[in-house]
Amino acid sequence: MLDNALMLLRAITWLPVSSPELSPLLLDWLLEENSMTKRFECHCQKVTVAPQREAYISAADIGDEGRLLPQESRYWLREVVLLGDGIPWLAARTIVPQSTLAGPEIALRELGTRPLGSYLFSSAELTRDFIEPGTLAPLWGRRSRLRLSGKPLLLTELFLPAAPLYLNLSSEGTD
Repeated sequence: MLDNALMLLRAITWLPVSSPELSPLLLDWLLEENSMTKRFECHCQKVTVAPQREAYISAADIGDEGRLLPQESRYWLREVVLLGDGIPWLAARTIVPQSTLAGPEIALRELGTRPLGSYLFSSAELTRDFIEPGTLAPLWGRRSRLRLSGKPLLLTELFLPAAPLYLNLSSEGTD
């Protein structure tokens, strides 16, 4: 399931925020501006990270995602699964241009089991260019281009079936 979820990250269909498929409750999750790790922590005792793959990849390996980042010969790839109390909640793929890894941002290569959000949101130099919601029915995802000290990285996330996002959606309209 987890390997499959990471492959599915590249198959998400991206939607405009105005899409009628996106309810207010769904948008509340998908357009979260702060750390998703922090949001998950409100729904469990402990959020952990299971790294699946960390390696340099070539421009050819990032495919269509390359249009959202500067053209470079190498990128750092990090694929992980976030778990809430040991249950897989989110598959995430981070692509970091090699030039972004200059200076203190080299720490992005050394995160290991540390959540990306805990690193990013501890920086006063973090900005976000956009958040784009998407779907791979019946699952939902999002991607975001963030900048650390003005240097970009692309984060794509797919909410797995046990994620608290779906608990909220299942109760939508039952008031």
